[in-house]
Amino acid sequence: MATDYPDIDIAPLIDHALLKSTATSEELQKCCQEAERFQFATVCVYPAHVKQAAEFLQGKAPKVCAVIGFPTGATTPLTKLYEAQEAVENGATELDVVINLGTLKAGKTDEIYREIAQICEETGQTVKVILEINLLTDEEKRLAAEISIDAGAQFLKTSTGWHGGTTVADVEFLKELTKGQIGIKASAGIRTFEQALELVIAGATRLGTSRGPDLLRQRSNPQQMED
Repeated sequence: MATDYPDIDIAPLIDHALLKSTATSEELQKCCQEAERFQFATVCVYPAHVKQAAEFLQGKAPKVCAVIGFPTGATTPLTKLYEAQEAVENGATELDVVINLGTLKAGKTDEIYREIAQICEETGQTVKVILEINLLTDEEKRLAAEISIDAGAQFLKTSTGWHGGTTVADVEFLKELTKGQIGIKASAGIRTFEQALELVIAGATRLGTSRGPDLLRQRSNPQQMED
Protein backbone atom coordinates (compact mmCIF):
# COMPACT_ATOMS: atom_id res chain seq x y z
CA MET A 1 0.00 0.00 0.00
CA ALA A 2 1.26 3.48 -0.83
CA THR A 3 2.29 5.61 2.12
CA ASP A 4 2.05 9.14 0.62
CA TYR A 5 -1.61 10.07 0.97
CA PRO A 6 -3.28 13.37 0.17
CA ASP A 7 -4.29 15.15 3.36
CA ILE A 8 -7.97 14.19 3.25
CA ASP A 9 -9.88 13.41 6.43
CA ILE A 10 -12.34 10.68 5.45
CA ALA A 11 -13.88 10.24 8.91
CA PRO A 12 -16.58 12.93 8.45
CA LEU A 13 -17.61 11.22 5.20
CA ILE A 14 -18.25 7.77 6.68
CA ASP A 15 -21.66 6.24 7.29
CA HIS A 16 -20.67 3.57 9.83
CA ALA A 17 -22.84 0.60 8.86
CA LEU A 18 -24.25 -2.17 11.02
CA LEU A 19 -26.49 -4.05 8.63
CA LYS A 20 -26.27 -7.67 9.65
CA SER A 21 -29.48 -9.38 10.66
CA THR A 22 -27.95 -10.83 13.84
CA ALA A 23 -26.81 -7.48 15.28
CA THR A 24 -27.31 -7.28 19.03
CA SER A 25 -27.93 -4.29 21.29
CA GLU A 26 -24.33 -4.54 22.47
CA GLU A 27 -23.03 -4.44 18.89
CA LEU A 28 -25.23 -1.46 18.13
CA GLN A 29 -23.91 0.40 21.15
CA LYS A 30 -20.35 -0.36 20.07
CA CYS A 31 -21.13 0.91 16.57
CA CYS A 32 -22.47 4.16 18.01
CA GLN A 33 -19.50 4.55 20.34
CA GLU A 34 -17.12 4.11 17.40
CA ALA A 35 -19.07 6.67 15.37
CA GLU A 36 -18.74 9.16 18.22
CA ARG A 37 -15.09 8.39 18.84
CA PHE A 38 -14.07 8.81 15.21
CA GLN A 39 -16.64 11.52 14.42
CA PHE A 40 -18.27 9.66 11.56
CA ALA A 41 -21.16 11.27 9.71
CA THR A 42 -23.75 8.68 10.75
CA VAL A 43 -24.43 5.20 11.89
CA CYS A 44 -26.37 3.35 9.17
CA VAL A 45 -28.77 0.77 10.57
CA TYR A 46 -31.99 -1.12 9.95
CA PRO A 47 -35.22 0.67 10.96
CA ALA A 48 -35.62 -1.67 13.94
CA HIS A 49 -32.41 -0.26 15.41
CA VAL A 50 -33.04 3.43 14.77
CA LYS A 51 -34.65 4.31 18.08
CA GLN A 52 -31.92 2.70 20.16
CA ALA A 53 -29.17 4.24 18.01
CA ALA A 54 -30.78 7.67 18.38
CA GLU A 55 -30.83 7.22 22.15
CA PHE A 56 -27.15 6.22 22.20
CA LEU A 57 -26.22 9.23 20.05
CA GLN A 58 -28.45 11.84 21.65
CA GLY A 59 -26.48 15.08 21.87
CA LYS A 60 -23.60 13.60 19.87
CA ALA A 61 -22.34 14.70 16.45
CA PRO A 62 -23.03 11.53 14.44
CA LYS A 63 -26.55 11.23 13.04
CA VAL A 64 -28.70 8.15 12.47
CA CYS A 65 -29.25 6.86 8.95
CA ALA A 66 -31.89 4.20 8.26
CA VAL A 67 -32.04 1.90 5.26
CA ILE A 68 -35.47 1.78 3.62
CA GLY A 69 -36.75 -1.05 1.41
CA PHE A 70 -33.43 -2.76 2.07
CA PRO A 71 -31.96 -4.73 0.41
CA THR A 72 -34.22 -5.48 -2.59
CA GLY A 73 -36.33 -2.35 -2.99
CA ALA A 74 -39.21 -4.61 -3.96
CA THR A 75 -41.73 -3.43 -1.39
CA THR A 76 -44.62 -1.13 -2.25
CA PRO A 77 -44.24 2.66 -2.28
CA LEU A 78 -46.64 2.99 0.66
CA THR A 79 -44.66 0.45 2.65
CA LYS A 80 -41.44 2.36 2.02
CA LEU A 81 -43.10 5.64 2.91
CA TYR A 82 -44.38 4.27 6.21
CA GLU A 83 -40.99 2.71 6.96
CA ALA A 84 -39.30 6.03 6.24
CA GLN A 85 -41.77 8.04 8.33
CA GLU A 86 -41.47 5.69 11.28
CA ALA A 87 -37.67 5.79 11.06
CA VAL A 88 -37.76 9.59 11.18
CA GLU A 89 -40.16 9.55 14.13
CA ASN A 90 -37.68 7.28 15.91
CA GLY A 91 -34.74 9.60 15.29
CA ALA A 92 -33.35 9.03 11.79
CA THR A 93 -32.32 12.14 9.88
CA GLU A 94 -30.97 10.34 6.81
CA LEU A 95 -32.70 7.67 4.72
CA ASP A 96 -30.99 5.28 2.28
CA VAL A 97 -33.81 4.15 -0.01
CA VAL A 98 -33.52 1.20 -2.38
CA ILE A 99 -35.44 1.86 -5.58
CA ASN A 100 -37.55 -0.83 -7.22
CA LEU A 101 -35.18 -2.12 -9.88
CA GLY A 102 -37.86 -4.08 -11.70
CA THR A 103 -39.99 -0.96 -12.02
CA LEU A 104 -37.00 0.97 -13.34
CA LYS A 105 -36.13 -1.73 -15.87
CA ALA A 106 -39.76 -1.79 -17.01
CA GLY A 107 -39.45 1.89 -17.85
CA LYS A 108 -42.08 2.99 -15.32
CA THR A 109 -40.27 6.21 -14.54
CA ASP A 110 -43.31 8.00 -13.13
CA GLU A 111 -43.67 5.34 -10.42
CA ILE A 112 -40.01 5.64 -9.43
CA TYR A 113 -40.29 9.43 -9.35
CA ARG A 114 -43.42 9.43 -7.19
CA GLU A 115 -41.90 6.97 -4.72
CA ILE A 116 -38.75 9.03 -4.17
CA ALA A 117 -40.50 12.41 -4.25
CA GLN A 118 -43.09 11.36 -1.70
CA ILE A 119 -40.46 10.14 0.76
CA CYS A 120 -38.48 13.37 0.29
CA GLU A 121 -41.54 15.57 0.73
CA GLU A 122 -43.23 13.69 3.57
CA THR A 123 -40.13 13.19 5.73
CA GLY A 124 -38.15 16.34 4.98
CA GLN A 125 -34.93 14.46 5.66
CA THR A 126 -31.79 13.67 3.67
CA VAL A 127 -32.61 10.94 1.14
CA LYS A 128 -29.97 8.82 -0.55
CA VAL A 129 -31.26 6.72 -3.45
CA ILE A 130 -29.59 3.31 -3.67
CA LEU A 131 -29.14 2.34 -7.32
CA GLU A 132 -27.64 -1.16 -7.00
CA ILE A 133 -25.34 -0.08 -9.76
CA ASN A 134 -23.99 -3.52 -10.66
CA LEU A 135 -27.44 -4.63 -11.82
CA LEU A 136 -28.11 -1.66 -14.11
CA THR A 137 -27.09 -0.71 -17.64
CA ASP A 138 -25.46 2.66 -18.21
CA GLU A 139 -28.73 3.99 -19.62
CA GLU A 140 -30.65 2.76 -16.57
CA LYS A 141 -28.10 4.42 -14.29
CA ARG A 142 -28.53 7.67 -16.21
CA LEU A 143 -32.30 7.44 -16.01
CA ALA A 144 -32.24 6.66 -12.28
CA ALA A 145 -29.91 9.59 -11.64
CA GLU A 146 -32.14 12.02 -13.51
CA ILE A 147 -35.26 10.80 -11.69
CA SER A 148 -33.57 10.99 -8.28
CA ILE A 149 -32.36 14.55 -8.85
CA ASP A 150 -35.77 15.67 -10.10
CA ALA A 151 -37.51 13.99 -7.14
CA GLY A 152 -35.41 15.86 -4.59
CA ALA A 153 -32.90 13.25 -3.40
CA GLN A 154 -29.67 14.59 -1.91
CA PHE A 155 -27.43 11.63 -2.77
CA LEU A 156 -27.06 8.71 -5.14
CA LYS A 157 -25.70 5.60 -3.43
CA THR A 158 -23.93 2.99 -5.49
CA SER A 159 -24.87 -0.30 -3.88
CA THR A 160 -26.40 -2.27 -1.03
CA GLY A 161 -23.44 -4.66 -0.90
CA TRP A 162 -25.64 -7.64 -1.81
CA HIS A 163 -24.59 -7.61 -5.47
CA GLY A 164 -20.92 -6.77 -5.46
CA GLY A 165 -18.83 -3.81 -4.41
CA THR A 166 -18.32 -0.32 -5.70
CA THR A 167 -15.49 0.89 -7.91
CA VAL A 168 -13.76 4.13 -8.81
CA ALA A 169 -15.29 3.81 -12.27
CA ASP A 170 -18.77 3.64 -10.73
CA VAL A 171 -18.19 6.85 -8.79
CA GLU A 172 -16.67 8.64 -11.76
CA PHE A 173 -19.67 7.67 -13.88
CA LEU A 174 -22.13 8.97 -11.29
CA LYS A 175 -20.12 12.18 -10.92
CA GLU A 176 -20.38 12.69 -14.66
CA LEU A 177 -24.14 12.09 -14.52
CA THR A 178 -24.87 14.30 -11.53
CA LYS A 179 -22.52 17.18 -12.39
CA GLY A 180 -22.30 18.12 -8.73
CA GLN A 181 -26.05 18.59 -8.32
CA ILE A 182 -26.27 15.99 -5.54
CA GLY A 183 -23.84 13.96 -3.45
CA ILE A 184 -22.48 10.50 -4.22
CA LYS A 185 -22.28 7.76 -1.60
CA ALA A 186 -19.86 4.97 -2.48
CA SER A 187 -20.82 1.84 -0.59
CA ALA A 188 -19.97 -1.87 -0.47
CA GLY A 189 -16.64 -3.63 -0.48
CA ILE A 190 -14.54 -0.74 0.88
CA ARG A 191 -11.84 -2.62 2.75
CA THR A 192 -8.75 -0.38 2.76
CA PHE A 193 -7.97 3.26 3.45
CA GLU A 194 -6.31 3.53 0.06
CA GLN A 195 -9.48 2.30 -1.66
CA ALA A 196 -11.61 4.73 0.34
CA LEU A 197 -9.34 7.61 -0.56
CA GLU A 198 -9.45 6.73 -4.26
CA LEU A 199 -13.26 6.77 -4.14
CA VAL A 200 -13.25 10.21 -2.50
CA ILE A 201 -10.79 11.56 -5.06
CA ALA A 202 -13.04 10.15 -7.81
CA GLY A 203 -15.99 12.12 -6.46
CA ALA A 204 -17.58 10.29 -3.53
CA THR A 205 -18.89 12.68 -0.89
CA ARG A 206 -19.96 9.94 1.52
CA LEU A 207 -18.63 6.42 2.17
CA GLY A 208 -20.73 3.50 3.38
CA THR A 209 -18.74 0.84 5.23
CA SER A 210 -18.70 -1.27 8.36
CA ARG A 211 -14.91 -1.02 8.47
CA GLY A 212 -14.51 2.68 9.26
CA PRO A 213 -12.29 2.22 12.33
CA ASP A 214 -10.07 -0.18 10.39
CA LEU A 215 -9.69 2.32 7.54
CA LEU A 216 -8.59 5.07 9.90
CA ARG A 217 -6.14 2.78 11.68
CA GLN A 218 -4.66 1.95 8.28
CA ARG A 219 -4.28 5.69 7.64
CA SER A 220 -2.26 5.97 10.86
CA ASN A 221 -0.35 2.75 10.18
CA PRO A 222 -0.08 2.07 6.42
CA GLN A 223 1.68 -1.25 7.03
CA GLN A 224 -1.37 -2.69 8.81
CA MET A 225 -2.72 -5.68 6.97
CA GLU A 226 -6.40 -6.37 6.35
CA ASP A 227 -8.19 -8.59 8.85
